[in-house]
Amino acid sequence: MSESVPVRCPVCRREHLYVAPTYPCACGAPIAPPLEPGARAVTHQVWEEAWVTVECALCGRRSEWPHPELGCACGTVLRIAVTADVRAAAEKSRSAGSPPPAEIPAANPAPPRRAFQPITIRTARDAVTVAALYLRWLGYQDIRRADQRPPSGIGLAARGLLAQVDPTVRPASPRDVECLWLTSMTESAHCVYFSLAGYTTEARTRADTLGVPLFVLDLTGTPQPVNALADKLSNT
Repeated sequence: MSESVPVRCPVCRREHLYVAPTYPCACGAPIAPPLEPGARAVTHQVWEEAWVTVECALCGRRSEWPHPELGCACGTVLRIAVTADVRAAAEKSRSAGSPPPAEIPAANPAPPRRAFQPITIRTARDAVTVAALYLRWLGYQDIRRADQRPPSGIGLAARGLLAQVDPTVRPASPRDVECLWLTSMTESAHCVYFSLAGYTTEARTRADTLGVPLFVLDLTGTPQPVNALADKLSNT
């Protein structure tokens, strides 16, 4: 069960009760970041501070997930405090420049896939979380932030895969699709694109030519296939 902590906005002094989100571990157990009372206002986003390492109590596997945040009614973004040992583990993982140590062996058969559980998208972070959860639902268990930042949006990576998440209100362009495809080619990986605002007609045509699956993120938190490649991927 997700834990909850009282949080006071340092700007408007409103009181909130924050409930930690629950994420699916690769072993199937639900995990949630351990919280501490208190939060601080986020004045600007720093990529290294936007992730936290969470350890599964069942199998001991460590995975990186977005750092818990809450949007106050006054417009302030609050970053919820997590326990010190979790923060230290996250910093150690980032300083080593590597993803969490545990990986799922490729030879292991995948269990029957359950229905995807969406998360309502209210912020750019929610869009990234939904994309990461969806990739895990597809079978990519070692999701992490990409080594190279894309020209726009946020990059995610897994073994043999690069994903780009564009949470802006601008439809993705052919250049966006081409940049993702070129980066994936240099790393000998497949690629997939998630966009909150959809794609231009030219971008869809270019994606079909290059073999890039396209998904659009609706506000209910369910990625919807845009082209045949994405439809095939979601049904595999």
